[in-house]
Amino acid sequence: METQLMISKSAWWAGTILKGLLGLFLVFDAGMKVIKSAPSVEGTLQLGLPESCIQFLGLYLLLGTGLYLYPRTVVMGMLFLTAYLGAAVAITYRANIGGHSYLFPLVFAILLVAAEFCEMKK
Repeated sequence: METQLMISKSAWWAGTILKGLLGLFLVFDAGMKVIKSAPSVEGTLQLGLPESCIQFLGLYLLLGTGLYLYPRTVVMGMLFLTAYLGAAVAITYRANIGGHSYLFPLVFAILLVAAEFCEMKK
């Protein structure tokens, strides 16, 4: 017996738009890491990570975002991105930069899952 989850059209549109905006931000962030832009290098060094890992992190983020945006691999992409963002929470919390900067990746991961939940068709 198959059950279907019915969602409203407005919730579907909200999820789709949110997923698109999150995808754009992640692709932009990954691109900045891959080309090793100055703000990415400074931020990574401030968190205590070596400069040699910036491009790898950018490629990992690009791969996870691509998997997240492709409908057949969305679950794998969510796993990749939540792992990435979970590590970002841990690293920012450990760096103790000031304020609550570790909340940004946490909220971002919640938004990724919420956007996919709103976009579900069944």
